[in-house]
Amino acid sequence: MKIYLVRHGEVDDNLLRLYNLVDDSLNETGIRQADELKSKVENLNYDIIISSPLLRTIQTASLINAKKKKIMLDSRLREREPGSLSGKPLDSVDREDYWDYFSKNQYGAESVPSLFLRVYSFLDELRSKSYNSVLIVAHSGVSKAFHGYFYGLQDGKFLYRGLKNCEIIEYQFPQK
Repeated sequence: MKIYLVRHGEVDDNLLRLYNLVDDSLNETGIRQADELKSKVENLNYDIIISSPLLRTIQTASLINAKKKKIMLDSRLREREPGSLSGKPLDSVDREDYWDYFSKNQYGAESVPSLFLRVYSFLDELRSKSYNSVLIVAHSGVSKAFHGYFYGLQDGKFLYRGLKNCEIIEYQFPQK
């Protein structure tokens, strides 16, 4: 099965570089990014779209859904919960450590292992389905977990292993 993973388009908190717990809508740039991505998605064969249930991902999924396929929502694709960091600048903590799988610091947020466990549960279940290809719309943190699932934890440092807004990457489950 092929998996096409997309990160949602830009929201204001991305632009302002803030931790985001708010269920934001795409801003004008995010809408434009999704419209531009749609031309790439038109050339893909996908059976279904599975999206995080947050507004920014649902909007992105709807805008890029060139083939008008069903969009399913799965809460395991939500972004990492920032907890007490919500609304604070990204640089208010050590970002390398915040995205280090092996860090013992919690920052009042969902831990990286907890996020990965939830995303791995989704991927393990998806692997048992009979789709030929799936388009998934999620978040930067979720894309870090996908990287860990397909390439391993390596050094545990995931800060720079996530997707940019409306970036797309392809993964492939090995044949059964």
